[in-house]
Amino acid sequence: MKIRHLRQDDYRRVRWKNGGGWTTELYSHPAPENDDGFGWRVSIADVESDGAFSTFPQCDRWIALLDGNGMRLEFDDASPAALDQRLHFVHFSGDVRTRGSLVDGPVRDFNLIARRDLWQCEIRRRPLVGSMLFAASAADLWFVHLAAGSARIERRGELPEIGAGDSLLLESEGESGSVVIDGGGELVVIRLVTL
Repeated sequence: MKIRHLRQDDYRRVRWKNGGGWTTELYSHPAPENDDGFGWRVSIADVESDGAFSTFPQCDRWIALLDGNGMRLEFDDASPAALDQRLHFVHFSGDVRTRGSLVDGPVRDFNLIARRDLWQCEIRRRPLVGSMLFAASAADLWFVHLAAGSARIERRGELPEIGAGDSLLLESEGESGSVVIDGGGELVVIRLVTL
């Protein structure tokens, strides 16, 4: 498997699509040729006031509280949802008008946005206690974010230690194989399969 270690210096700070705030883009995977958007994107948004979310047509979204006291999400076509537990993800359509209301002060939230016609995604919070295996046969891509703690990749001595806030992009590239991450902390694990 091909391994790409993304550090905080590799991330990009960009305006929200609707101009209402800022997000730190951890990684953006390009869409197919002749499409000016992305296929999927992982980011951490800083939300400092109540307001509308950007819309992302043809996309699914996953969002979870990373830091702060929480936020309430209100949707045009569904019941409200609360972001009140760290890294417990809420899934919703990027086509739908969505508004966020802060509970008590600013928050930071973790986001995955993916084109539903291109990618099948699963996102989970996982404690890292010892070793965790990522197999090429289970996904085309893995995106792993170390939300807390420290880790390393077993038997890959040339790669530096993975620090809190760093991420890994693991690409199968059509080959078999696996990567083992060892350490202690808290991971966000995203499994991506092309459709």
